[in-house]
Amino acid sequence: MKAPIFCILFASFLLLTLEASAQQREKEEDEYTREYVWGINKNTNGGYIGGFNLKFSRRVQPSMFRTLGFEIVNVKHPKEIRVPAFSGGSFILGKSNYLYSMRFSYGMERLLFRKGPQQGVQVTVHASGGPTLGIIAPYYIEVHGGSSSVSGFTTTAQYDPYNSAHVVNNIYGTGRPLEGIGQSDITAGLHARTGFSFEFGTFRTNVSGLELGIMLEAFPNEVVLLPRSENQRLFPSAYITLFHGSRR
Repeated sequence: MKAPIFCILFASFLLLTLEASAQQREKEEDEYTREYVWGINKNTNGGYIGGFNLKFSRRVQPSMFRTLGFEIVNVKHPKEIRVPAFSGGSFILGKSNYLYSMRFSYGMERLLFRKGPQQGVQVTVHASGGPTLGIIAPYYIEVHGGSSSVSGFTTTAQYDPYNSAHVVNNIYGTGRPLEGIGQSDITAGLHARTGFSFEFGTFRTNVSGLELGIMLEAFPNEVVLLPRSENQRLFPSAYITLFHGSRR
């Protein structure tokens, strides 16, 4: 009888040891120290896709992370309206310039709720800010040349709503992508943001989820996007970012 009892006790001890080892291994694997993610941004100052971002996080305390990020977005004027062009395309009425914001940020993240192994939702709160490099690029349109001797003659130029040649009936559409980028002006500004991240990934080494938050961006002078409208130097916005990445 002693041998079966000994075998049962030994098997029970072995199972408990293996279970404890597995739990410890899961905990160690879950305690990641670095995270790399990229995301697609949608915000109230952008179009269907506002921009793209990258972020690196490093653990500094058990529930605290230091972050470094980079983001590039197209900032729109709140009164921009896209209208049909004479040729059947479309253009933004009265728009003279684009604003591309390149944001470099430093921040902190705090883990509020930890995701269980391969299930659940992980929630973090974060705040970040830093310098912005603003690229003010001319908005080009394709305009009828006004020559009766050349059928369909067109030229491209920066849209000037005060130019009598740039009336709606003369505009055939927008210029080529990034046309006139070499004539851009540069401005420097600052930005700050805060929000929450929700991670839904099912694997410990992968990161997938969304980020919700608000942001304020400021430049020293007004950025003229629509010459005939009131322009601004402060750009508040709300945003959502879908992100994916890895951790270790």
